[in-house]
Amino acid sequence: RREFHSSVPAAVQVTVRDALNQAMDEELERDERVFLLGEEVAQYDGAYKVSRGLWKKYGDKRIIDTPISEMGFTGIAVGAAMAGLRPICEFMTFNFSMQAIDQVINSAAKTYYMSAGLQSVPIVFRGPNGASAGVAAQHSQCFAAWYGHCPGLKVVSPWNSEDAKGLLKSAIRDDNPVVFLENELLYGVPFEMSEESQSKDFTIPIGKAKIERQGSSVTLVSHSRYVSHCLDAAAVLAKEGIECEVINLRTIRPLDVECIETSVMKTNHLVTVEGGWPQFGVGAEICARIMEGPAFNYLDSPVTRVTGVDIPMPYAKILEDHSLPQVKDIVFSVKKTLNI
Repeated sequence: RREFHSSVPAAVQVTVRDALNQAMDEELERDERVFLLGEEVAQYDGAYKVSRGLWKKYGDKRIIDTPISEMGFTGIAVGAAMAGLRPICEFMTFNFSMQAIDQVINSAAKTYYMSAGLQSVPIVFRGPNGASAGVAAQHSQCFAAWYGHCPGLKVVSPWNSEDAKGLLKSAIRDDNPVVFLENELLYGVPFEMSEESQSKDFTIPIGKAKIERQGSSVTLVSHSRYVSHCLDAAAVLAKEGIECEVINLRTIRPLDVECIETSVMKTNHLVTVEGGWPQFGVGAEICARIMEGPAFNYLDSPVTRVTGVDIPMPYAKILEDHSLPQVKDIVFSVKKTLNI
């Protein structure tokens, strides 16, 4: 009896935009308390087309276009969460979440504690975060450190499509307020997604980092778009015999310090990479946690931070490139750390 040879099903290429859309679609279908609100999310299919098709499928009741008033619609969303719904509140960019920071911090993040655990606020704040391209100082900030500073919030920063889908589903199902930081420049990037991650039950636990590449010479820790830069730098350095271990943080708060410590105990060197400002940033926090913990004695050289430059983002293309970490900066910092 002859049979066809069946190979392993190929992993599908999915853009980050479509992965986020899948996650919201599946959760809207799974739980009728979930709804999406924000500027342009319904009839226009989202400013970045992340909510494409959802309004047609779920209608006005569950996909809601709001006026241009972050303070207002974030307040509505937080109130709805307190009343038992599970809102997804989209900011057109996280720079605009400054308009509503009182709602996010004082109303959402602190209520569970202030009510002695009686009142949970199951809400997701999502939208693009960090520098895009050519949008100058007021639209290029990274808010990972801002929100990571605040107890009561969970802060998530995915890199690839699998991260985006699995973590957004976990965030929507979580009973606490979650700040979900996407990246505009990653929306159109296709990544391979495994067959497992195509399932409707696929989630990624919040608070767990992932080792994207194994190595023994130096640990590179990054989140969001800069994980790509770290992997590119690791490929360049591998040609010179330097094996970088690349850690994709995935979650900013709670930080997976154990994963970083385990890696540092193996490689004895650490370089952190982020697009945000250096002062009091994600890298600064990682440095402090490593210094306070058991991995400090394993370090053979000081930790090096690669960050955005400590200035408001310039508008000119060439200045913008100089203001953000490039692959060459990571390569330079690794060599400096290893004293090569």
